[in-house]
Amino acid sequence: MRLVIQVVSRADVKIDGRTAGEIGPGMMVLLGVNGTDTEAVADKMVKKMLALRIFPDENGKTNRSLADIGGSLLIVSQFTLYADCSRGNRPSFIKAGPPQMANDLYEYVLKKCRETVPCVEHGEFGADMKVTLTNDGPFTIVLDSDDL
Repeated sequence: MRLVIQVVSRADVKIDGRTAGEIGPGMMVLLGVNGTDTEAVADKMVKKMLALRIFPDENGKTNRSLADIGGSLLIVSQFTLYADCSRGNRPSFIKAGPPQMANDLYEYVLKKCRETVPCVEHGEFGADMKVTLTNDGPFTIVLDSDDL
């Protein structure tokens, strides 16, 4: 599983012109599922993501978690995080999880996040989405389950 986590002052996702999810300060997360991912992998990734101390404290040091700032989450599925560009110029997505399995894990991650985060917004799996955000910092972290 791969997560691209961006600290944002605001973010939204639109589908066919309607706003599907919108947050103020917090994290905008792109989530990619690998074909070998499981709920155990998702649990590990959610735990790590929510524990990240990537928000500034009163001294401007990155020392606070999402919970510490009372922040929100916007999570958007993104199978292209598993693009393989090693051959030619057209990416292969063979490492991305099959759609049903990936959607099930995406929904599982949303459920796990909602257990502790009061505001969890999301896109729609497989939809053509337009994401807008104001990256605060900018501050972007990539978490890969293979590295944890």
